[in-house]
Amino acid sequence: MVQIISGKKGKGKTKYLLDSVNGAVASAQGSVVYLDKTAKHMYELSNKVRLINVSDYGINSYDAFIGFVSGIISQDHDLEKMYFDSFLKISCLEGSDITEAIKALEAISAKFGVDFVLSVSADATELSDEVKSHIIVSL
Repeated sequence: MVQIISGKKGKGKTKYLLDSVNGAVASAQGSVVYLDKTAKHMYELSNKVRLINVSDYGINSYDAFIGFVSGIISQDHDLEKMYFDSFLKISCLEGSDITEAIKALEAISAKFGVDFVLSVSADATELSDEVKSHIIVSL
């Protein structure tokens, strides 16, 4: 399953995402991973959440990002949920249509049983109808 928290920059998406991940980790049976462009939210996350600073790994294309996500999944068979803050930035999709990316994440989710929650810095009206169906919160 892919879920999206959408809204323009500064609307509170990260706060909502942090609250969501900290709430989910309390009831999670497996591992929870949080991907971000920096490590600045380290102290706002539960110590049971694995924070990965994507900028440390030289991701410079969407394909590299999908490979990176697949690598994380391959090394943790207990992985249950992945949270992506600043999705457009960490996935190298700023200014691009994310419809195909959402389809790819849906396929990965179905195959490996990992749920994805994405923070997308775009107004819901800017997203395609296929992507809009994944929005759980629009700020």
